[in-house]
Amino acid sequence: MLVRKSLYFTAPGQVELRQASLPPLAPGQMLVETICSAISPGTEMLVYRGQFPKGLADNNDALSSSLDYPVSYGYACVGRVTKISKDMRHRWLGKLVFAFQPHTSHFIAKPEELLPVPEGISPETACFLANMETAVNLVQDAAPILGERALVFGQGIVGLLTAALLREFPLASLVTCDCYPLRREASLSLGVAATLDPDAPDFRERVRGQLPSGADLSLELSGAPAALDDAIASTGFGGRVIIGSWYGEKKTALDLGGAFHRSRIQLISSQVSTIAPGLRGRWDKARRFGVVWEALERMQPEKWITHRFPIEQAGEAYRLLDTSPEETIQILFKYEGNG
Repeated sequence: MLVRKSLYFTAPGQVELRQASLPPLAPGQMLVETICSAISPGTEMLVYRGQFPKGLADNNDALSSSLDYPVSYGYACVGRVTKISKDMRHRWLGKLVFAFQPHTSHFIAKPEELLPVPEGISPETACFLANMETAVNLVQDAAPILGERALVFGQGIVGLLTAALLREFPLASLVTCDCYPLRREASLSLGVAATLDPDAPDFRERVRGQLPSGADLSLELSGAPAALDDAIASTGFGGRVIIGSWYGEKKTALDLGGAFHRSRIQLISSQVSTIAPGLRGRWDKARRFGVVWEALERMQPEKWITHRFPIEQAGEAYRLLDTSPEETIQILFKYEGNG
């Protein structure tokens, strides 16, 4: 019987690999051997640090039914179908697939739980699918307008992917912000007008230097609640602030008593698990995934992989993200002998 290794968050700052035997395949099931999986640092670090609301049910059925320790969490696995049940079509055998699946060496899935990876896209590129879907959703919710001035807070992997998509629009200006030089350098390589350090004491003045009338469109993707206050302060009259960060249990005070009261700024929540209500008549998940695969093929985001760890060294990977995030952009887990 096949034994799989699965990553579990067991307490704040603690992860472990647990082994379990996989049951025989039931009708309509396939066995997938994982090649690589991507850490989603914003969400997963909340789980690692214990900053998520305990007992919160997750909207993604592929994940644990509740967020509480011990929890197996993650949602970006790429692997190959190595076995199918007798009733399955052989076209699945050997197929490279993506799954919204916690970090594990092997898993059993049904066809509707898998996304075939298009020809020409590597396993490492495919690992970015979940975060690229988030970036596409953010841009769809933001609905950029010709000639707008845009400002993106946070140049982690979601922020970089979002900025890369926004660069394809005919904006008047695109400015990004991140506190880490490595990520600002990656952002500059996209061709943004400027990238700023939000920790600088004169940060808001620097934003106004780049965007004298304020941003028409700001996206808060840093995961830092205090950045939302900066985003509001940096957005001009009648502008929009798209909030893509999940703050978990982190809280901050917002200054809504000053210019905000008369500014008519819109605060818009954006979350990838659903399609925006205004788009549902024409868009579904399948259509959006088509856009996502095309964007991945154009952008080749594997250039932003800074570290690759064997799954057996998962603890080291999360400690690096926790203590030295300035050294990282995207971390992948590799599964030795798989693929």
